[in-house]
Parts: sequence; structure tokens; C-alpha cells
Amino acid sequence: MILVTGATGTTGREVARLLAPGHPLRILTRRPELVTAQGPAVTVVRGGFTDPESLHRALTGVRAAFLVTNRVAEEDDARFIDAARACGVRHVVKLSAAAVEDPEADDLITRWQRENERALRESGLAWTLLRPRSFMSNTLSWARAVRTEGVVRALHGDSLNACVDPRDVAEVAVHALTQDGQEGRVHALSGPEAVTAREQTAVLSKVLGRPLRFEELGPEQARAALLDRYPEAIVEALLQSAERQKAGAKARVDSAVPALLGRPSRPFGTWAADHAQAFA
Repeated sequence: MILVTGATGTTGREVARLLAPGHPLRILTRRPELVTAQGPAVTVVRGGFTDPESLHRALTGVRAAFLVTNRVAEEDDARFIDAARACGVRHVVKLSAAAVEDPEADDLITRWQRENERALRESGLAWTLLRPRSFMSNTLSWARAVRTEGVVRALHGDSLNACVDPRDVAEVAVHALTQDGQEGRVHALSGPEAVTAREQTAVLSKVLGRPLRFEELGPEQARAALLDRYPEAIVEALLQSAERQKAGAKARVDSAVPALLGRPSRPFGTWAADHAQAFA
């Protein structure tokens, strides 16, 4: 039995979809009606990290688990790890972030992820850490402006990021959950090349078959736009992350995706073509 958390989100949904046809699968979610994974041995447990009873029901009899948390500064990882250990889970594959290995990264989100990794490493459970670069799907935040105005607005439009297709991250997660020899390993996950927001805009323009323009946001404009979507503490962390990207901290291309999956990682053009309808 494999447990997937975050199965209604970007990566967990794809992990569950890939596992469902051939593996006994249990899904823990607060919104069972949003689960799309289907298979002969898929069960859904309604609950969450702050509900100990649901954690126990979800984790009992589970061999391996995929752990995704997103409430920054909360102790959801610790709650899950304690419950997993009590229920006899053997292996936890955790979705973390590439920034944790950068000594210059000291924002709120990165510190939280470092602490979560430390808790898992020291838990006594077998573990695998996935550290992706930014997801290509983050560009979906541009979709409304692309549809209505034909424009992409972003901070530091010429800074490089080796962003990764979340589908590649999900395939690596499935590999780690189902293959031997993954315990104690850390996988840095990136796309095949570092790209800028201007270059992504040009790719989207080609995919959509219509002109798009790029508008550079200043720091205060970017802060105001982010405050419409996130709490102030998260906004400051994201702005710090953007400055690290401007300095080149996110340009490195890693080899884990092709090494583990036996194929090249997907480029942004492939992701954009597969998700063109969102921008159309």
C-alpha cells in the first residue's frame, strides 16, 4: 500500500494518477470530491495533517508515502512523520525544494523546508528527498493577462531559472516510491535548460500563434501583485527568492530526471504546448 498526500494539487495529483492503475493506493485529502485518480485498488480517506484520527486511518498498513505540505511555518510534516512512525510506515518520499541546498537562501519558505527535511532525516524512517526547481506550471499565474491583454508581467524578466515540468517530478516520485535503492537519496530536479520569463513569453507566443508582449515589473509592482495572492510574510520570501534568481542561483541544470527516468527532462515548450488551452 502506498499513501499519497496532496493528491488534488499539482504534483500529488499526477503521482496518484500514475500509481492508481497498478498499485494499492490510499489518498489522504480534505476534499475527496476533487480526487481524480482511478484504479482497482484506490481508497480515499477524508482528513488532513491536523486530524490525528484521519492520519492514523490513512497510514495504517501503508508501506511507503508521498509527503507534500504547503502551509508554511506550520508543523504538518512533524505531525505526519510522528503518525507514520507510529503506524509502521517504512519509507517517506518528501517533496522539498532546491533552495534548501543553497547557503545564501535564508527566506521563510526555505528555512521551513530545511526544518522539515531535518525532521524526516532524524525520524528513523527511510526517506527520499525531492528538490525541484520552480515548476513550469507557475506560469499559469500569467494566464489571465495572456488571455485578456496579450501580456506577461514579471519581475526580473532576464533572470534564468532551470524550471521543471511537475510531471517529471511526479514520475521521479513514483520511481522513488516503487523501486529499490531509493532510501537515503536526494534528487535535485530541473528542466533541460535555464530559461527567462522573456523567453517563456516568446515560447507561449509561438505555441498560441499570436503576439505577446513582456512587461518588466519593478520590485514594488511585483510586491503589490503578490500581495493580492499571498500573506505578506510569503510575499517577502518570494521576493527574496527572485533576487537570488537574478543573481544566478537558479540557473543550474541537474541530471537526476534523465538519470532516473531514462529520457530527457521535458522542456518548457513541451509543457506550454500541452497546457496551451489555459492561455488561449
